[in-house]
Amino acid sequence: MNLTFKELRDIKHSLPTGSIARIASELNVDEQTVRNYFGAHKYDEGGIAPIQVEPGPDGGIVHIEDTRILELARQIIESTNNQAHSQN
Repeated sequence: MNLTFKELRDIKHSLPTGSIARIASELNVDEQTVRNYFGAHKYDEGGIAPIQVEPGPDGGIVHIEDTRILELARQIIESTNNQAHSQN
């Protein structure tokens, strides 16, 4: 899967508080690995994210091999948005 680095960061910034811990727990990975997936670079505290960034517009093109973190993040955002709409 390919998307821009900006799109990846927008997804991260759309997550509600506590989502990084929830994703890490559900996928049995370190929280810092999830942060690294979304663009952090603290590899001494977490695993290397299975992504590659190529130069390009909007921060570059991100190629993601393992989309489990991204899919779960999108599910959390969708669930949060659905809850907000149902309360209105």
